[in-house]
Amino acid sequence: MDIALCYESVLPARGGCETYISDLARRLVRDGHSVHLYACRWDEKALPASLNYHRLDVPKGPRFLRPWRFARAVESALATSHHDVTMGFDKTWGQDVLYPQGGLHVASAEHNRRKFPNALTRAFASLGKCIDPAAWSFAKLERRQYLSDHRPQIIVNSQMVRRHFQHFYPQVAGNIRVLYSSIDPGRFHADDRMRIRADERATWGIRDEETLGLFVAMNYRLKGLAPLLNAVARMPRTSPFKLAVVGHPKFQRYERQAKRLGILDRVKFVGFRAEPKSAYFAADFLVHPTFYDPCSLVVLEALACGLPIITSRFNGASEFLTPGIDGFVIDDPHNASEFGNVLAKMCDVPRRLEMATAARQTGQRWTFDEHYRQLLSLFGEIAAKKLAA
Repeated sequence: MDIALCYESVLPARGGCETYISDLARRLVRDGHSVHLYACRWDEKALPASLNYHRLDVPKGPRFLRPWRFARAVESALATSHHDVTMGFDKTWGQDVLYPQGGLHVASAEHNRRKFPNALTRAFASLGKCIDPAAWSFAKLERRQYLSDHRPQIIVNSQMVRRHFQHFYPQVAGNIRVLYSSIDPGRFHADDRMRIRADERATWGIRDEETLGLFVAMNYRLKGLAPLLNAVARMPRTSPFKLAVVGHPKFQRYERQAKRLGILDRVKFVGFRAEPKSAYFAADFLVHPTFYDPCSLVVLEALACGLPIITSRFNGASEFLTPGIDGFVIDDPHNASEFGNVLAKMCDVPRRLEMATAARQTGQRWTFDEHYRQLLSLFGEIAAKKLAA
């Protein structure tokens, strides 16, 4: 098949959707498909050599206008092409398939308010969005995506996102398929894993007997680092526990919070890591108390490494877990007492080792092979309909 993938920036080192596009393009090319990328920028070294590139020179401008300019550039470029299947991600329109890996903007905006700990700050945040041109612009663009005359086949990566569509856009509810996010677990295989684990922990100053929780995110506020630190402060000092924070290099605000809480000695701020695999190997479990994640890839990566998970019900990836078996799902990250109790359970070594075995088994079920098989079947259906038309 001749397949077009459309996304503004494909720099896989940034993770998320950009890593997914890279993995998908590589697999499609390997299987003999002709793959085209419509984008403004990309990392050619991280993409398959035989990919067909179409650079879209979109004028720079205010943040709230950039997605519109890219979407229109894609629409114009595809108007003169004849691909079997076109696939867009995030803020674009006109493709045969839309896969909004970031979920719905309107749902994200609602969930974003949850990151504030009380009703007053949430109210102020809501007022701020009312005068934010980006919020207005992105909401309007989203309606253009899903409610125009040309309605795409929509792929969502969790039942949570399907429910959001049913709530906010019931008109398109019948045109949605759930295709869970997935990874290639082979990326996290290493024959010298135990050596990497020991070296990494030694670098961080983590003793063998200490339980190490791992937090990985770039957006610390949305992913719940502040309530996580509050929960660590509620843990009993009798538990030999440390938390490693990997992600954005600017963590000083949270370092100050840890100092105020008296837990700076229990938190290691690592900063940015282009390749987090060694961090997973060093850890004993992953904690991801996000306030909005359609289906977090970091959870899948941790499961592939055999790490039990603590996440929130606002993460579509929580649908993979069986609470108490391979992880825990918390209702409210701001409930520091409940959250701290769950963290303390991970310090029970025999129980955690049992959960690690179950976590690895869970991770093996959500492989890229199965995701790819379902996606390719959908592409075949769409190509056949277009040919018949």
